[in-house]
Amino acid sequence: MSTLQISLAILGGLILAIVVAHSAWSARKNLPRRATPDPVAAPPPKSAGDPPFEAEPERQEPGFDRDSSLDVLTAMTVPEKKPGLDALIDVIAPVLVETPVSGEAALAAMPATRRAGSKPFAIEGLRVDTGAWETPVPGQRYSAFQAGVQLANRTGALNQIEFSEFVIKAQAFADAVDGQPEFPDMLDEVARARELDNFASAHDAQLSFTLRAKNTAWSPGYVHQSAAKLGFVSGSIPGRMVLPASESGHHAPILGLAFDTQAAMAEDPEQTALRELTLSLDVPQVLRSEQPFVRMCEAAITLAASMDGVIIDDQGQPIRPEAMEVIHADLEQLYDTLEGRDMPAGSALGRRLFS
Repeated sequence: MSTLQISLAILGGLILAIVVAHSAWSARKNLPRRATPDPVAAPPPKSAGDPPFEAEPERQEPGFDRDSSLDVLTAMTVPEKKPGLDALIDVIAPVLVETPVSGEAALAAMPATRRAGSKPFAIEGLRVDTGAWETPVPGQRYSAFQAGVQLANRTGALNQIEFSEFVIKAQAFADAVDGQPEFPDMLDEVARARELDNFASAHDAQLSFTLRAKNTAWSPGYVHQSAAKLGFVSGSIPGRMVLPASESGHHAPILGLAFDTQAAMAEDPEQTALRELTLSLDVPQVLRSEQPFVRMCEAAITLAASMDGVIIDDQGQPIRPEAMEVIHADLEQLYDTLEGRDMPAGSALGRRLFS
């Protein structure tokens, strides 16, 4: 073999090695960022006076701290007491009875569904012993009832067909408990529903920020780890996390964080590349005292900095801090308006109307 052939062979080998190395480097560069394992504390070094052997410490069963994600998520899933009927947002029809009715009889007379069209329908009884209105329960007796249907929600205003379905359901219940219902005028209630729906439509606000990776993509585990540092916990749906409310009794989360559900359910999620995630705030569902928009901005800015991302709007344009300040000022006016209507954000009525 000539010197030229040997040189060409060596050169070819070098080129092949460079190509292989570049391919490996590119593949590693394109891998999504992964969650880093928690560091394990190293045992302190032994001094000369320490005994050569130490008794094995007593085994401690694993447990959870009070503030662990599991405890927080469990608290969020505790059933919340359903708010009662309210004339501000419900059509209410009294049902008079001559003699008290047992809770068992009232429950047996309940309709199969608790909706009239797309609107929630409910029946409450007036307890003989306490004089309080409640959803009928076994073991109690009720001296009167009232049936109600919600005037408006995010599906729109109560219409005449839904009002008629409400009347049919309430009349059937009244017949079953030997009661006499008193229904308000349909046209008046439908007009009231349209007015309430117009108000709700003009004062509804659901906000979202999108975080997009600048360079390296993220794995689902990396997103979970980064968000957990800010107090987010896993939601009930794969690919969703929530920031729980700080006040007990209000179970609507302050913020939501979502990414591709399919990526979260992949066989090997850590090999799945995510380039975007969404932070969301349902304004009427969260108490003003939680300062949800401020916390949303802080979370977005912190995550963007720690994950090497950028905050963008629906058009893919970066969101500047000045724009966040304008939105915040508009939300303060919205909060004032809702409170002036006796439907504050995060209240029982507010959550019902904007659902």
